[in-house]
Amino acid sequence: MIGTAILVLFGDGVVAGVLLKRTKSQNSGWIVITVGWGLGVALAIYGVGSISGAHVNPAVTLALAAQGAFAWGEVPLYIAGQILGGFIGGVMVWLHYLPHWGKTKNQGYKLAVFCTGPAIRKTWANLLSEVLGTFVLIQGLLFIGANQFTEGLNPLIVGFLVIAIGVSLGGTTGYAINPARDLGPRLAHFILPIAGKGKSDWAYSWIPVLGPVIGGIGGALVYNVLQGEEPSLWFWMMALVIVLIVMLAVYNQIKTDRKDD
Repeated sequence: MIGTAILVLFGDGVVAGVLLKRTKSQNSGWIVITVGWGLGVALAIYGVGSISGAHVNPAVTLALAAQGAFAWGEVPLYIAGQILGGFIGGVMVWLHYLPHWGKTKNQGYKLAVFCTGPAIRKTWANLLSEVLGTFVLIQGLLFIGANQFTEGLNPLIVGFLVIAIGVSLGGTTGYAINPARDLGPRLAHFILPIAGKGKSDWAYSWIPVLGPVIGGIGGALVYNVLQGEEPSLWFWMMALVIVLIVMLAVYNQIKTDRKDD
């Protein structure tokens, strides 16, 4: 809970600084946002890594459980703590930028502080982006963990990984790659008395939850196979799900492109 709250405070905080009116960091851009999120991840891991293993992301918790590296019995409590932490982080960001909400008229910007949204709203393509982004995240985490780094350096390397995902893959959906990072603050946006906030876009909210779960579990199972394990039934089931998402995304985009022609 504490780790996810730290993550969201820094991550949503940098988005607020870039998007809200009359902040000193207004309009500082995408690179600033991705660096803020990456450093937020690193600091969250440094903060609670020795306490809970720094599971600040339900996709990571589920991936490790599917891999056999984490007890399934602990999963519900961890996820509940992560979502609550995301909510608390969202509340802290609202409080920190309290005078700026009323000065900002764009409702989309206010929502974007708390949760993700697509640059182009295409359901299957958006879901695929979240699957791929989280697949890369989990693969990266596992490969980083398999290497011997100087003690204390791993969290910073993970932060660089998140920055790389944001810069390279985040432009489509805002790279939630973390259900708690999206759902917890979205709930905060829904509940808090934010000046002129608009709707919380619940119609989209399932994508940054389901996509990271699929991509995270898929990434962990593929990693196991790469390490020489026999593919399990879960591996083939997850592979089928990901292939279906790819096919639906491509099919729908081809239909759209033909209509545009």
